[in-house]
Amino acid sequence: MSTALETIVEGVLEDLQQRIVPLNQLREALENAPAIRSAYDSLIRPGTQIIAEVKRSSPSKGALATIADPVKLAMQYQDADAAVVSVLTEQRRFGGSSNDLIAVRRELSIPILRKDFIVTEFQVLETRVLGADLMLLIVAALSDSQLNDFSQMASELGMDVLVEVHDEAELERAVDSGASIIGVNARNLKTLEINPEAFARLIPMIPSELLKVAESGITSREQVGVAEEAGAKAVLVGETLVKSGDPKEMIRTLLAR
Repeated sequence: MSTALETIVEGVLEDLQQRIVPLNQLREALENAPAIRSAYDSLIRPGTQIIAEVKRSSPSKGALATIADPVKLAMQYQDADAAVVSVLTEQRRFGGSSNDLIAVRRELSIPILRKDFIVTEFQVLETRVLGADLMLLIVAALSDSQLNDFSQMASELGMDVLVEVHDEAELERAVDSGASIIGVNARNLKTLEINPEAFARLIPMIPSELLKVAESGITSREQVGVAEEAGAKAVLVGETLVKSGDPKEMIRTLLAR
């Protein structure tokens, strides 16, 4: 039986066939890509930072919020001093789209993370063409060679990379890949279950010189505190913000600002 992650990746690859173009054409489009904004510099600012996510649905929870205007929501995040805005572009399970990212990137002044399941060279180039400043790479979805190659490609294109891990073995692979930003996802993408101990167990294992991010399952200031105590420099929050009714106030609550 396929895991949840395998099923998602299969869908991503099927959908990719609908928009595939020759790589040389995509490389030509890079000339018109927006100038990079450093996500690393934004996340390394003093204090705990937040990556605030535009997220309509998820495989584990289903529909979360309609979000008819992703730019309006993203502007609220920016106004609340979010360090980075994450935009889901995976459509089948998360209700995202590339158009969301393009629209948000056009109107905001802070860095943008493309949140998707990047498993091909085409998607790495596409991510930069769309205007993303930060790209997600999920260790569980990639071979070592893919992780290394895609990380290097992203760096050459000027993008930062958030390398996501779920356990000790994946963390070791992430460190070996030369990652400078490592995110610990409390949700196991193979089972979709949340592990409440993930932050406290894994974040302290990340080398001190690397930027540490806590991802998923964060609903309260208390949980942010646990991540901070473990050594997280930033938290990535989606569901809690889009369901809050007042994302600006929720950001202030989560970060105790």
